[in-house]
Amino acid sequence: MQIGVPKEIKNHEYRVALTPTGARELVGQGHAVTVQAGAGEGAGFNDADFEAAGARIEGDIDALWQGAELILKVKEPQPEEVARLTPQHTLFTYLHLAAEETLTRGLMESGATCIAYETITDAQGGLPLLAPMSTVAGRMAVQAGAHSLEKAQGGSGVLLPGVPGVSPGKVTVIGGGVVGENAARMALGLGAEVTILDKSLARLGVLDDRYQGRIKTVYSTADALDHAVRESDVIIGAVLIPGAAAPKLITRAMLADMKPGSVLVDVAIDQGGCFETSRPTTHAEPTYMVDGIVHYCVANMPGGVARTSTLGLTNATLPFVLALAGKGWQQALGDDRHFLPGLNVHAGKITYPAVARAFGLECHDPASALG
Repeated sequence: MQIGVPKEIKNHEYRVALTPTGARELVGQGHAVTVQAGAGEGAGFNDADFEAAGARIEGDIDALWQGAELILKVKEPQPEEVARLTPQHTLFTYLHLAAEETLTRGLMESGATCIAYETITDAQGGLPLLAPMSTVAGRMAVQAGAHSLEKAQGGSGVLLPGVPGVSPGKVTVIGGGVVGENAARMALGLGAEVTILDKSLARLGVLDDRYQGRIKTVYSTADALDHAVRESDVIIGAVLIPGAAAPKLITRAMLADMKPGSVLVDVAIDQGGCFETSRPTTHAEPTYMVDGIVHYCVANMPGGVARTSTLGLTNATLPFVLALAGKGWQQALGDDRHFLPGLNVHAGKITYPAVARAFGLECHDPASALG
């Protein structure tokens, strides 16, 4: 199969969808891998590394797309990339379509087959290709929140771990999944007072047992959210509804009850964000103020630690890439019932229910696309 790996063009996105190690595996199985010149530099992989693995380096981005059957990316295609997609292409990347109607319709119009990392499942009900980046984002969220609390960043001037004789800062994490646990773990390690809110008592029980009461676990209700808004120095939004838009849990009116200079970190911004006042930001300008509250809403947080993120992501994606290349997308998805939910768009049709619901579109059974 002809596999193309373009350089990511989203603002401050330094990851690459394939490492030289992955290229070597694909080439060893008889596939042709073409990597755009410079695609791996942001993650510490130069063109010579890919060439040594058997990949071909291409400086002409149009030629790369035109010659590829399978396109591997990290982030959702930008408008100029959507324009390059055709029915011959299978696109494998993060999509997060439920918050992006323009992108969704653009992919439908392209006729391409679009498979999303974030909706592939596993036997335990997890999201194995979302988990590595959720881990990174959860850990980065606390770093971002702590930095944003500094007075020079518009924050309240609170040091999360405190100092002897001064109480630590308070961090509330909304959502106890992969992002939430990793954020709480980092905040705990810094010495902050940490609370996790979640609607799953079973998950709260796991976390309580795992951290032996060092992290407070609270069932998420309107009252619990009100208390968090009043008391917290940092609130981290880590709510995930797979493939669907995130619920808006903190409204603009609630900001009036927050301490001036406190921080909202919205890790759910890829799915539309879980705070009413959230809007996507970039690593170039990561924060903005609303009613005296600092908002950090970078939509590609793991891109800031591109080396670690690329290695973590490609470790998870490579088995699926090998299956797509070796079998073709129809057989690869047909052979694996956990891979099949990754199909979001095919031949102009939506095949993932949450995306269809988000925009009032018809949803087609993904199995019907397999022929």
